[in-house]
Amino acid sequence: MDQQQQYRPGRAHTSRTYPVIPPIYQTTTFELDDQAYADIQGAGGLHETWYSRFNNPTVDAAAAEVARLHGVGPGGADGTRSGQSLIFASGMAAIATTLVTLLRAGDTVVASRQTYGDTDDLLRRDLPALGVTVIRVDAHDTDAWRQMITEHRPAVVYGETLSNPQLRLLDLPAVAEAAHAVGARFVVDNTFATPFCTRPLELGADVVVESATKFLAGHSDVVAGAATTTDRALHEELQRRLITFGGCADPHAAFLLWRGMRTFRVRLAESCRTAAALADLLAKEPAVRDVVYPGRDDHPDAEVVRRVMPDASGAMLTVVLHGGDQRAGEVLRRLRVGVEATSLGGVETLVSTPFNSSHFNMTDDERLAAGIQPGTLRMSIGLEGEDVLLDDLRQAFDTERA
Repeated sequence: MDQQQQYRPGRAHTSRTYPVIPPIYQTTTFELDDQAYADIQGAGGLHETWYSRFNNPTVDAAAAEVARLHGVGPGGADGTRSGQSLIFASGMAAIATTLVTLLRAGDTVVASRQTYGDTDDLLRRDLPALGVTVIRVDAHDTDAWRQMITEHRPAVVYGETLSNPQLRLLDLPAVAEAAHAVGARFVVDNTFATPFCTRPLELGADVVVESATKFLAGHSDVVAGAATTTDRALHEELQRRLITFGGCADPHAAFLLWRGMRTFRVRLAESCRTAAALADLLAKEPAVRDVVYPGRDDHPDAEVVRRVMPDASGAMLTVVLHGGDQRAGEVLRRLRVGVEATSLGGVETLVSTPFNSSHFNMTDDERLAAGIQPGTLRMSIGLEGEDVLLDDLRQAFDTERA
C-alpha cells in the first residue's frame, strides 16, 4: 500500500452506519472533490461542504432543527412547507445580517419602538449611518403601523412578536398585510414567543430572526442566532452575507444548540404552564402592583393574543412591584431560587430589573414613555415549578425581615 495512502489520520474513521446524534465536525476544512469544485465555481460554494465558514454538517443539523420547529423544511411528502434556516454566531449577527442584506442607502425601514437594546442601537445608530431612514412606531399600535407603512413605503418592516419587557404583542397578520401591500419585507424577531407559541412565517413574516441563545438552546450555555425564511433566493442572499461578514456559528456551539432543541417542546410546555400559573398567583400578592402576562384576560392585547398565540402564551412574565425601582432591586437581591441575571430562556428562572440592565441607557422618563413602569421585574420562567417560585418571591418581598 502506498505510504501516503496509509497516513490519513482521522480521515478513515467515518462510521459505516449512521450515528444517532450528529457528530461535532470540529474541522475548518474538508477534502475537495469534483462536486465541491463545481459548486464553488457555479454557486460560490453555497451548497457543498468544503469550508466551515460556508457550510458545516453540525451547523446544518442545527439549522434543519430550527426550520422544523418553524414548520418548514425540504417540503414534499412530510407535509412541511419549503423553507430553510441559517445559524449565526449570535442573535444580533442574525438580526444585523438580515437587515443589512435587505436594506440599501436611501431605503426606509419602519420598526417597532420597543426592541431589544442592541437592536435599538442598530436602528438608531448604525442603519442611519449607512443611509437608511428609520421610522419607529409603538409595537402594539396596529393603526400606526398601517399609517407609517402606507405613508413611507419602506423596503423593510421590522418588529418583535413580544416587546421587552412590556410583553405587548405585535399583530403579525395585520402588519404583514400592510407591509406586503407596499412591497416591503416583513422581518420578525420571535425570540420571546418562540415557535412553540407562534410561527410568524405562517402569519405572513418573510424572515424570522431569533436569539437561539435563549429558549431554542435553553440551557444558558451557548450563544447563537438563527434566521429562517421560505424564500430560497433570500436564504442564499443571507448566506452570502453570513459568509462575507464572518458571522458563522462554531460547530461545537451548533451542537449544543441542536442538543438543547431536542427537549424544546417539553421545556416550553412546562415553562409556559408555570408562567401562566405564577402570573395568576402573583396577581393576588399585596406586594405586587401589576402583572403582565399575555395569557391573562386583563392583558391589553388579549384579543390579539388569542389570534397570534392561541395555544401557549410564553414563558416570560413581567411583574411591577409597589415601591419603584429601589424596591424591585431589593427584592431581586433577596431571591434564592430565581437567578439575578440578564438573558432568558434557560431551565433556571432568570430575573432582572430593566432600569439597571436591559434598559439602563434610558432615562426614567424615556422608560415611562416606553411603557416600562418603576418597580418592574422581568422574569424568564424556568423549570422549578410555580410553588417553588412563589415561595421564593414571597420571602424576597419580605425585605423588612432581611
